[in-house]
Amino acid sequence: VQLMESGGGSVQAGGSLRLSCAFSGFTYGDNFCMAWFRRAPGKEREGVASLDSDGSTTYADPVKGRFTISQDNTKKNLYLQMNTLSPEDTAMYYCAAERRLPGLCHYRDPTLRSRGPGTQVTVSS
Repeated sequence: VQLMESGGGSVQAGGSLRLSCAFSGFTYGDNFCMAWFRRAPGKEREGVASLDSDGSTTYADPVKGRFTISQDNTKKNLYLQMNTLSPEDTAMYYCAAERRLPGLCHYRDPTLRSRGPGTQVTVSS
């Protein structure tokens, strides 16, 4: 499994960004759980969203209604559309992918590993 995040940047509060995670070594839907998590300076890792192999999605409360996780198996990309960004969203964002049976995929799973360098998102007020 290889993952590479991109799409981060600096935006003003209220703005939007779309993060991408190029993946290889597996096929989405083949019992793979995919997720995004973030880590802000001085804070612990925070799960953001997860996408189960059956297409179901789960979101952390702070991002619910603002972020959308999706994937394009043709392009081998996982996405995180982030709208109405606030300074509290400032963090390094990572994607993760692990084999999990459907129903066992959740962004809080601490064993979901990041394998890429992450992409920085900075939101100014």
